[in-house]
Amino acid sequence: MIPPDPALTFTPCRAAGLARWAAFLPEAGRRYAERRNFDGGPGHRANVSALSPWIRHRLVREDEVVAAALARHGDLAAEKFIQEVVWRTYWKGWLEQRPTVWTRYRAAVAAGLDALEREPDLRARWEQATTGHTGLACFDAWARELLDFGYLHNHARLWFASLWIFTLELPWALGADFFLRHLLDGDPASNTLSWRWVGGLQTPGKTYLARADHIARFTAGRFPAVTGLATAAQPLREAPLDPPRPVPAAETLERGAPLGGLITEEDCDPLSLALPADSIRAVAGVTTESARSPLPAGPLPAAFSRGAVDDALARLRAALGCPTVHWPAGVGAAAVIDWRARGRGRADRDGLRAGRPDRRMARGPARPARPRRHHPNRPAPGVGRRPVALGHPGLFSVQGTSAGRPAAAGPRRSPGRRPSAGFTDCKPVPSWRRKSRRSSPGSLEPVSAASAVSPLDRSPFVSE
Repeated sequence: MIPPDPALTFTPCRAAGLARWAAFLPEAGRRYAERRNFDGGPGHRANVSALSPWIRHRLVREDEVVAAALARHGDLAAEKFIQEVVWRTYWKGWLEQRPTVWTRYRAAVAAGLDALEREPDLRARWEQATTGHTGLACFDAWARELLDFGYLHNHARLWFASLWIFTLELPWALGADFFLRHLLDGDPASNTLSWRWVGGLQTPGKTYLARADHIARFTAGRFPAVTGLATAAQPLREAPLDPPRPVPAAETLERGAPLGGLITEEDCDPLSLALPADSIRAVAGVTTESARSPLPAGPLPAAFSRGAVDDALARLRAALGCPTVHWPAGVGAAAVIDWRARGRGRADRDGLRAGRPDRRMARGPARPARPRRHHPNRPAPGVGRRPVALGHPGLFSVQGTSAGRPAAAGPRRSPGRRPSAGFTDCKPVPSWRRKSRRSSPGSLEPVSAASAVSPLDRSPFVSE
């Protein structure tokens, strides 16, 4: 029986994430390995760290978590916990080298939404699944838990995805979309590739089939008599993938030039970078929950992402003394370019190169018109069903690339620079061209899909 954990709350700031980690650290060794598979339900999370919302936004970093676990428990006792942490890093590297997978997923979401419009029976079954009214007690409980708390245990995510695909026979991409819209830790790479793994796409031909006895055993008797589950899992099929492409080389900053920064929810610990504090003139933040899906993101992850970016901006402002602004959701490329142009013009006119920061740079673009209210399970007004051009959530960063350089499609990161806290001379570039300094924890070398070794026949969802 998992003991209660009433103190667990998901507050979107680094201090709260570090406090949660400090409280769980004594349990991150062998006790974690022994108890991690049990899902006690909301309020009973003492057996897992529940750090994933903070780690996904990089309010808490993988390297510091793993270093602390190793120091406290040693490599053998902490092995299982460390494996769960580095899954997320592995998935990001894998998808970075195979952007076609993300493009196919977005196309599958668009096709699924179109099918909902054409097929009333499919829409009815989808609405039952996404509101927790299928008649499957365990599935409905997990759907409501996701909507109410923005979090599911790793095991529940596996069971839910299996039931969605093989028992309810719903399009897998719409299930992945449901998760991405409502999980506090919703991550394009981890979420998409984990759903592919359950359905038999990620490891071709290998599926995950939820079993009633398995659910009863690991849910502390909450669902003792589950019936009506699929007894076979026919793997999904797709065309062969292109060979993985090389990870692009990292770019370097132009030292001595006035710098501007743009923070997104992809990386809310920019202070971990070696920032030239005397060159930073202003930093803007923007959250891009609308890029998760053609459908609206859930209120819980949207609020968490906004709070995470606010926290990052506040820590930057306190540490560097630079002006900051949090732009409203929906800001586009033209606004970023205008912000950059106004900042560069003042650099020469107002002497920013001499070290006199111009706080007008932090005003940001004009606030867009308030969107009309719309049904939560229908596309927002003006949102089409074609795949979104950007590779993944995270709108724009400011990196040292030519403003006129054409952008390649798909998510792009590489070892050498963190993804979304870019600092350079205010030159905009799409988020998927941001360069990453994401490294595997501990003493391991930086992880990419080419260097990481991870058997894809293991549970892939990351929520610990």
